[in-house]
Parts: sequence; structure tokens; C-alpha cells
Amino acid sequence: MNTEVLNKFDKTTGELLELLSSLTEEQLNIPPFENSWSAGQIGDHLYRSYSVMQILTGTVEDADRAPDEKLPEIEKLFLDFSIKMDSPKEILPSTKPIKKDILIDGLEERIASQRDIILTKDLSKICRDFEIPEYGPFTRLEWIGFNTVHTQRHVHQLKNIIQEIES
Repeated sequence: MNTEVLNKFDKTTGELLELLSSLTEEQLNIPPFENSWSAGQIGDHLYRSYSVMQILTGTVEDADRAPDEKLPEIEKLFLDFSIKMDSPKEILPSTKPIKKDILIDGLEERIASQRDIILTKDLSKICRDFEIPEYGPFTRLEWIGFNTVHTQRHVHQLKNIIQEIES
């Protein structure tokens, strides 16, 4: 199970880093549409959302359900690109220009930390230190899955942004 989770996580985060790295710092900070985030702001938003390490390494307990029970619902919601979502204020991106090297380094560090969890921790454990209101507590597997589909959603947006700013 961890190999499949790791492969999906690696593919998605690798694509994220590749897309962001392909842009100049100027391109990173161009909002493609009115009232839209720039590519850099998407990266900053993901960086902020990847701060789940305290949750993943915090208080856990054995699950009384399948460790991936909530993943289909999360995937269905986040991979429906016709839905507009609002970000929780805690992970809204900066409104200041994003520095490319700081963003990429920060993302790489947080991605590596999550990757380490996949490789070294029991992903079936339920994390008790934080819950997303509509979902209740997630297992480590569900947190990693959540971060993966959340990233997939924003990779989709990044591709559209890049197409817009390069045309």
C-alpha cells in the first residue's frame, strides 16, 4: 500500500515542482486573470497546506475503520474541476511577490518530510490533533491522500495559468 501511495505522491509533487521551476520569478507572480492567484500564490498556498507534519507526527490512535475510507469522497470533490473552492484563511497565500528560490526550497523541504512519513510511519493510524470540519479525523493515509489530490487540483490550475501567461 505505501508503495502505491508514495508513487502517486511523488508523481504529483514532482509535477508541481517541475511546473513551478519552469517559470521565471516574473512569470511566477503574474495573475493570469482578474481575481485569480498567480502560479506563485498557488505554490505558496500548497506550501502552507503542507504544514501538516505536526498532525502526522502528533497524537495518533488505532483506526476502527479502513484507513482509506474517506479517500474516495475527497478525490471526488477535489478532482471535480468544475467546482470553485475557497481556501481556509489559515492557508491563503501571501499577497506579496513570491520569491521563486524560497518557494521551491520550502516546498521541497515539506514534500521530503511528508515522503519520510510515508516511508517510516504506520499510515493506518488516525491523527487526533486536527480535523477538517466536514470530514472528521483523518488517518495518516487520508492526510497524504488529501495532500496529493489537493496538489493534483492545483497542478491542473497551474497548467491553465502557464498556458495563459505564455500565450
